[in-house]
Amino acid sequence: MSEHPVSPFDPNPPRRNFYGRRHGKTLRQSQKGYLSEDLGDLRPRGITIAENPERRQIDPATIFGDDRPVWLEVGFGGGEHMVHMAARYRQIGIIGCEPFINGVAMLLGKIRAAGVSNVSVHPGDARDLMDVLPDASVERAFLMYPDPWPKARHHRRRFVTPEHLLPLARIMRPGGEFRVASDIPDYIRQTREEVPLAGFALVADTAEPWEDWISTRYEQKALREGRAPHYVTFRRL
Repeated sequence: MSEHPVSPFDPNPPRRNFYGRRHGKTLRQSQKGYLSEDLGDLRPRGITIAENPERRQIDPATIFGDDRPVWLEVGFGGGEHMVHMAARYRQIGIIGCEPFINGVAMLLGKIRAAGVSNVSVHPGDARDLMDVLPDASVERAFLMYPDPWPKARHHRRRFVTPEHLLPLARIMRPGGEFRVASDIPDYIRQTREEVPLAGFALVADTAEPWEDWISTRYEQKALREGRAPHYVTFRRL
């Protein structure tokens, strides 16, 4: 990965390495249908360099049609948490980022089932989205059970590093909330160390979930395997 955050106005940003999976098991026919029929209308426009060669910023109001509060979920997995939040808080707009296409297909099926319309889906790297969102445009961000990258030499690939946290801090509104959930003690350790350095204050650090939490399949797997979930909340300074 690059050691320096990419400017949202840089027309020739450095090439980024991507280490996660983009494809998994063969998609079911219904999931292929979700991708072909639903994804196009839910994608925020102007994210890729090909679509936006000058890296101009996008206005979240054009995504949701008004100036409602915008939330961001980084790596939504199967989409349980994102759809739950969209259904519970209909007055907000939530953008989800996920490069794993199987997870995107799962999310689209949940969106159909829940009938929520206050969602937008970026099927790619969250860094590309953060590049083009305006300063102080996101009120709440979620990092729910991110890829742990357990080997020490891979810790720089984690989201809780300056390459990701500094762009996140730029797009977060002062006072905005950043939530992190993980069952990996060393990930929580790195989160506690790195996030405050990017301009956030620690608000809560607990084994008890948030009041509006919904347990995801990743959390259920952690509990089955004897790992204790942990929930950390930060506030943008």
